[in-house]
Amino acid sequence: MIEFESATKIYRSLLGRSVTAVEDFSLRVAEGEVLGIAGPNGAGKSTLISLVLGYLRPTRGKVTIAGTDPRKYVEKNGIGYLSELMNIHSNWTAESALHRFAVLADIKPAEVQSRVDSVINQLGIEEHRSKKIKALSKGNLQRLGLAQSLLRDEPVMILDEPTHGLDPVWTQRFRGIVESLRRPGRTIIIASHNLDELQRLADRVAIIDRGRLQRLVQTGYDQTAETAGTYRIAVAGNAHRMREIVPSAIEAGGGEFEVPVKNVDHLNEILSKLIGAGILVASVIPARSVLEQQFREAVGEKE
Repeated sequence: MIEFESATKIYRSLLGRSVTAVEDFSLRVAEGEVLGIAGPNGAGKSTLISLVLGYLRPTRGKVTIAGTDPRKYVEKNGIGYLSELMNIHSNWTAESALHRFAVLADIKPAEVQSRVDSVINQLGIEEHRSKKIKALSKGNLQRLGLAQSLLRDEPVMILDEPTHGLDPVWTQRFRGIVESLRRPGRTIIIASHNLDELQRLADRVAIIDRGRLQRLVQTGYDQTAETAGTYRIAVAGNAHRMREIVPSAIEAGGGEFEVPVKNVDHLNEILSKLIGAGILVASVIPARSVLEQQFREAVGEKE
């Protein structure tokens, strides 16, 4: 659906200086996929999004949506887009802003009100619909931004830092919204610094740094993959025997131990030994998520 072919974007100043924001980036995002984009500040995430939206053209290489130039695709079909920073006229009300966005999205006049009502309900901003933009909290403004991106049933959606400013309740509800948007013909790209959210929401996550694709991570757990990581194991009985059975365990206090593992099979072998030895295991959680571990390996050491 969306394809980057050795895409490179170089910014040049009037003084002749140049900065390479994206370099030799190649990736195909399939229909029905939710792709996450993660990277440190200045890694090139915003430039990648601008290339997909057709705001920028690559200096070299190619970017296409359904085989079409992004600008032409957007003009013909539209894209659901949430920018990182919402900048809306401060004296508009939330509802009037959505009406204006609906007109810009070319929604039929007879359907505008029903679509506005629908997204207001979906994002829980009914009590704020008559408030002026300047009276909205940061979180409610973000929910309004999410609402406008959902006005049309777009086959391509780009969400830039969508949970920024949301409280824990709405961060959790956002996951449900993304899951409800999944369908075979829709492609969703989510750029975020929140690795935990990308781990939960995305099928794959592209980790970028210095404009280059450093790693493409399949989220979830592969029981055979040799993905080293660390798990925190809490024990409620016979904790004094932990090091005897698992010499590599590091005591973390409060009956918890950090245990390095090679993969999921290895983790289960360790747990089987502990339970067989009469140690009461209270909880097992990753010290770092699969994605966080991969991110640290890809760019953490460079920082």
